[in-house]
Amino acid sequence: MAHEFADHGGGHKRFLTGRLPAEPVGFVNDAPCVGSIVAKLRERRSVGVPNYVAGADNGRTGVDVFSFGAAYLGSAYAPFIVGGDPSSPEFKVQNLSLAPEMETRLDHRVQLLGGFDRLRREVDKSGAMDAMDSFNRRAIELLMSDKARNAFDLSQEDARVRERYGMHAYGQRALMARRLVEAGCSFVTMVMENPLPSKPLPEGVIYNWDSHAVNGHIFDDARVRFPLYDQAVTALVEDLYARGLDKKVLLVVTGEFGRTPRISTVNGRPGRDHWPNAMSMFVCGGGMRTGQAIGSTNPKGEHPQDRPLSPNDLWATVYRHLGIDYETAFPDHDGRPMPILPFGAPISELLPA
Repeated sequence: MAHEFADHGGGHKRFLTGRLPAEPVGFVNDAPCVGSIVAKLRERRSVGVPNYVAGADNGRTGVDVFSFGAAYLGSAYAPFIVGGDPSSPEFKVQNLSLAPEMETRLDHRVQLLGGFDRLRREVDKSGAMDAMDSFNRRAIELLMSDKARNAFDLSQEDARVRERYGMHAYGQRALMARRLVEAGCSFVTMVMENPLPSKPLPEGVIYNWDSHAVNGHIFDDARVRFPLYDQAVTALVEDLYARGLDKKVLLVVTGEFGRTPRISTVNGRPGRDHWPNAMSMFVCGGGMRTGQAIGSTNPKGEHPQDRPLSPNDLWATVYRHLGIDYETAFPDHDGRPMPILPFGAPISELLPA
C-alpha cells in the first residue's frame, strides 16, 4: 500500500480519512476520520456502549493528536477516548459512573437540562444544540449503563487471559478492544505507542514507533517493543477466533506510513525515517480469506511492484464488512456533498468466496 504524505500529520489525515488533506502537515482533520463516519452512520444503534472508542496514553487523548476528529460531521461523532495505562493497578475509565449521592439527582438534572435546551434551541440555528442533545443523551446513557462499565472493566477477565495478552499497555489495550467489540461497539481503535508508560524506558528505546536515529536505536528498540507487540496481537487474534468473533470482527493493525528501506545513522546509531511510498499492514477476521500476502514491493522495498493499493481500498473493505455504502456522502461546512470515499474499492482477494 502507498500514499504521498510523509509528514505525521499529513500521513494521519490521509490514512484515517480516506481523503487527500488540504494541508500536508498538522493533525486537524478537514474530513471526518473513518471512525466518526461509522459512528454517524450507526448513530441509531444503541447497545449500551459507545459506537466509537479510542484508547491512548495519558496526555495523548485529544482528538487532534492522531487526526481522530469528526470535521464537518460535528464533535458529537468524535470517539469516546480512554486515556491511561490499562495494565496499571491505578487505571480507571473516567466519566462512567456517578457518586452514590448524585444518583438520586440525575433525573432532576436531566429535566432541568431539557428545559434550558428547549429554550436555547428556539434561538439556535447553527445546529450546535443538536450536537449538544447528542452529547447529553450519550453521556447519560453511559452513566446509566452497566454494560459500558463492564466492558471497560478488565478485572472481570480471568488472570490467565490477561497474562496471555501481556500485562503491559499493548496487551491490555488489545484485551479492552476485544471486550468492547464483544459488547457491541462498532469501531475501536487502540493507539499502541509506549508499551510501558508506567515504567522508565530503557536506553535507546523510543516512546512510540518513530524510529529515526535521533530518537533512539532501532534495533535496541525492537528487542523491547517487538515481543510485547507480538504477544498482544497474537493473543487478540487467537481470542477473536476462540470466541467465534472472527466473522463479526475485522481487525486492522497498521500505522500511517512505512519506514525507509535504507537505514540512516546519527553518531553511529541506526534508525529509519518516514516512507509513505510503501507500507504494509496486518488484517484478519471479518469472514475474509486469510493466510495470504497481497501485493509486493520491488526488491529494495521502495515502492509497490504489483497490486498497488491505497488506504481507500482498505477502508472500502472495512465499510463493506460493516454494511456501509462507501459511496455515501455528507455535506461539508459549505453544504457541498462529500463522499466518504472519493475513490477506492474493496480488496477483492480478501472478500469471502
